[in-house]
Amino acid sequence: ARCHFTFPFQLMCLDVFRKYKIQILLISVIILLNGPFLSEKHISIQRQLIDLEKLAYLSEGECASAMSSSNTDQLDAAGKKPCPLCPEEKFKACYSHKLHRHLQNLHWKVSVEFEGYRMCICHLPCRPVKPNLIGDQTSSKMGAHYHCIICSATITRRTDMIGHIKRHVNKGETESRYIAASAAKPPREVLKEADTDIQVLPNYSTPQKTDSYFNPKMKLNRQLIFSTLAVLAEERKPLECLDAFGATGIMGLQWAKHLGNAVKVTINDFNENSVTMIQENCHLNKMKVMLDSKEEDECDEALEEGEENVGAIEVTKMDANVLMHLRSFDFIHLDPFGTSVNYLDSAFRNVRNLGIVSVTSTDISSLYAKALHVARRHYGCNIVRTEYYKELAARIVVAAMARAATRCNKGIEVLFAVALEHFVLVVVRVLRGPTPADETAKKIRYLIHCQWCEERIFQKDGNMVEENPYRQLPCDCHGSMPGKTAIELGPLWSGSLFNTGFLRRMLFEAVQHGLDDIQPLIKTLICEAECTTLKQFSIHECGVVIKTPDTGTDYYVVHGKRKSNEICRNATKKQKAEANAEHPSFYYNIHRHSIKGMNMPKLNKFLQYLSQAGFRVSRTHFDPMGVRTDAPLSQFKAILMKYSTPTYAGGQSEGHVQSTADTRTDCIPMSVDGRADELMGNDKSSDESLFPDVLTED
Repeated sequence: ARCHFTFPFQLMCLDVFRKYKIQILLISVIILLNGPFLSEKHISIQRQLIDLEKLAYLSEGECASAMSSSNTDQLDAAGKKPCPLCPEEKFKACYSHKLHRHLQNLHWKVSVEFEGYRMCICHLPCRPVKPNLIGDQTSSKMGAHYHCIICSATITRRTDMIGHIKRHVNKGETESRYIAASAAKPPREVLKEADTDIQVLPNYSTPQKTDSYFNPKMKLNRQLIFSTLAVLAEERKPLECLDAFGATGIMGLQWAKHLGNAVKVTINDFNENSVTMIQENCHLNKMKVMLDSKEEDECDEALEEGEENVGAIEVTKMDANVLMHLRSFDFIHLDPFGTSVNYLDSAFRNVRNLGIVSVTSTDISSLYAKALHVARRHYGCNIVRTEYYKELAARIVVAAMARAATRCNKGIEVLFAVALEHFVLVVVRVLRGPTPADETAKKIRYLIHCQWCEERIFQKDGNMVEENPYRQLPCDCHGSMPGKTAIELGPLWSGSLFNTGFLRRMLFEAVQHGLDDIQPLIKTLICEAECTTLKQFSIHECGVVIKTPDTGTDYYVVHGKRKSNEICRNATKKQKAEANAEHPSFYYNIHRHSIKGMNMPKLNKFLQYLSQAGFRVSRTHFDPMGVRTDAPLSQFKAILMKYSTPTYAGGQSEGHVQSTADTRTDCIPMSVDGRADELMGNDKSSDESLFPDVLTED
């Protein structure tokens, strides 16, 4: 049978065993017979309040006399005693009557009851707490918590502890199998991603409850960064790469494991527990660990005989700003928990020329205009919620990176920017010198946004004060609506967000390394960068080829060994020319501008209608129903209205509606500068001049 001895009963047994001098023999017999079944409960788990008071005598070796007495007279005469569940700095030693009130009010009354036991609140430093960085100081305040009687979990809130116990009961886990936290390490789970194994702690996907945060939903982000580094590794070798916030070290391990000697990886983290886990994950993947540029001796012992390590990884425990100020790198990735503006200055300070800085921002509440005051405080931007809020977030981050680079006398070239549900990823190339810095600073502008029709345009570059800034907007809402109709957003990045040639090489590297998850996204980015609707991608022996159905021309993405081939040379010149042609800024959501009572055309057909009207058009990854085009909003709505069908005529084929007098007024196209032509005086010839292909189709 199992031994379910309470802690006071065990002390009484020891006293009896000591009298008969058979303590060692009996304990040995108990351990041999019932060792696998013994369970040690935490001292905060007791049946009665008197048991909790008697724990105060254990510190001075008075347990035998305390446990043998059946009353509390000896407790009152014992002098000052400390609280067994509070550290000395929180509650100093006091007399028994004051200790009794303290235990009853602060521990016993807020306890959680389960099967006759009380799980009292504990203030001892037995729960690891993440340090909070406040300036240059580190706050390590220990919080109160409960110890679960069933498992080894520590819960901070009483309501959470009650729910935790209920989940155990629902699963049928009501038998105590508690193991003290100091006696055993918490169980770890081994996950695998891209042929890389990592150990993670419980609650690994909740950053508030674990030191080493690992988010499986960021797999797409890690693959994009890996493809970026693989392209840079083809340009120059070896690369010195930095993962400034390693956590579990999954990203740096993938770099070193798949790129080999082409990269020299440094994984950094300020948390000591995270650094320990990074080292263990390196040993798990059979890689050497370099500490302070010295090879760790224990790594060779960890590897089994006959197995060779893949590479060496340098692991550092340092503040990210200090590390980037001390050393230079070719590739730096910043992925802090929240905003990254605190690390941009140090990242651009020592990054090498033509190096790459990638930033992952997860503070989407401020970037996606849900916390406007936080965006103003962190990024210095005035924003509102718009239909293009995701691209607005990407341009906010690029503007912050551009300002940090120009302060270091450097410029940037945006390679690509991705804004998805959980993060905003921006990757830029660093260009040293005052000239690139000046060109970068010129691309930071304010945006004029109309609050009525949501038309937008960047302000013109210049120092002169404009009398009427509403004239820059293509719409005429200010003249027809009362009051102020537009607001000023920014400062934002007004340049291009994509580099077509770099994205093509990323697609090639993704195909080479078998990264199937990001290939559709990269193809969308390539079409978005060129502002085309091309969808035919194929693999050529010289690289990745994008086939153009209209002209039959092949655009080579990446070149292999046939550099002397004339086709590859022409493709290189074509890429340089396309990199200079910037895509249209922002996009329109087709549902946002739909007409009430009308059935819209299919999105792909609507893209064809815009293309036939002579506008550049493409899909966008920012919004699945978004359309990136250089057409003004007025003409966008006019074409949408023309090819929409009434709701009652759903069975008819898609085509433009026979306009009445009112409908024709709405369908009259607007000129590019935003001023409407004579509404009812325009004849058919003037309409055909603006839409020659669209209006003459029928």
